[in-house]
Amino acid sequence: MTAQLDETRRHGAEQRWPVLLAYALPALPLAALSLPFYVMVPEFYAREIGLPIAVVGYVLLAVRLLDALSDPAAGWLADRFRPSFGRRRLWVAAASPLVALAAWFVMAPPAQAGAGYLLLWAGLLSLAWTCAQVPYGAWGAELSRSYAGRTRVAAFREGATVIGTLVALVVPALIQSRGGDARAGLLALAVLIGVGLPVFALIAVWRTPEPVERSRRALLWREGAAGILRNRPFRRLLGAFFINSFANGLPATLFLFFVADRLGARDAAGPLLVLYFLCGVLGVPFWLWLAGRSSKHRAWGWGMLLAVASFAAAVFLREGDVFAFGVVCVLTGLALGADVVLPASIQADVIDVDTAETGSERAGLYLGLWALATKLAFAGAVGLAFPLLGAAGFDPAAGIRSENGLLMLGLLYAGLPCLLKLGAIALVWNFPLDRAALATVEARIAARAAG
Repeated sequence: MTAQLDETRRHGAEQRWPVLLAYALPALPLAALSLPFYVMVPEFYAREIGLPIAVVGYVLLAVRLLDALSDPAAGWLADRFRPSFGRRRLWVAAASPLVALAAWFVMAPPAQAGAGYLLLWAGLLSLAWTCAQVPYGAWGAELSRSYAGRTRVAAFREGATVIGTLVALVVPALIQSRGGDARAGLLALAVLIGVGLPVFALIAVWRTPEPVERSRRALLWREGAAGILRNRPFRRLLGAFFINSFANGLPATLFLFFVADRLGARDAAGPLLVLYFLCGVLGVPFWLWLAGRSSKHRAWGWGMLLAVASFAAAVFLREGDVFAFGVVCVLTGLALGADVVLPASIQADVIDVDTAETGSERAGLYLGLWALATKLAFAGAVGLAFPLLGAAGFDPAAGIRSENGLLMLGLLYAGLPCLLKLGAIALVWNFPLDRAALATVEARIAARAAG
């Protein structure tokens, strides 16, 4: 009885906002790194450093394949390795300085940097990033055991993620508005990440408690894989998440093309992106309220429906419709709050289904599989969109913008994502794991621990 009371008090302390804020801080520089690494660095090495664009593409393809394969491996290791300092906190504390160091070398290269330099430092950055990001996500999944508490944890972390993305957008724009070039913008972000990530990780490790592990036994590889396959809520959630991530990957990949070539407003791209992510932050409190009034999966479904209604209007926009597209950015930005917070919270719930079934708490492995699904979805979006655009007669590098090509651009940017999101909604609308079902799962875990 005393142990249960201590556990309840500990979880109550973890829900105080200073603890949640401390935990969320590393998400800001980690997110600020994503945009430059995936969007700015390829163009910088091709345009400023002078590497052939095909070479840059091959190098970064190799790095991303390494990145995708390392996610489940890092999660598995983070579950199996149990140092006294904490199996989550140690990874974040050790990997964050390595991420900052490798990011500096990638984003502030010497003028004579070649393909080998990019491969070395981008590969090290990818590995260190995975070793920080996956245990960091598992840390958050285990930080609260309650249905609503997990949504608060995810809201703090994902809110910081969106703010970090805003920082990555605004800082280079400010540098360039004062006469700086692309190198100066990347250098400024490298300094912010290089200083901010180790400091914020130290604060998180200092102020955020290490979750109490609830594993009762170690699983053999075959037994663990069978447990994942038996976890029907996880399979269903992973399918919905993959489809929705694919739907989100298409407009993310094509946003700059849509604004510049379909709307004819290239200079408006930056402000529209800032508006989109700002509305994403502003929308989070509403989705938290709606999830509390109904359920997390139903609130996520409503968020995706809002995105569908907004994207459907974007299909019909033509050159000069910048104001109307601004309204679309506001509405889809508000829907973004549901997309980033609620699936992450539900993911923590389905991990408990595995813990109750197998007796082993494996949040690291599950978060690694989650990250792998994200990267495969975004890679699939790129692999689908660009060949279809080329076949339809859209190639801005060659100056080709046919009517069919612009039509295909609109359908891929907004039309296909609507259909995909409807499929994801169908999977989550009647999701079986609600507040009452989670209470039953938690009771099974407690009974196993007592037994």
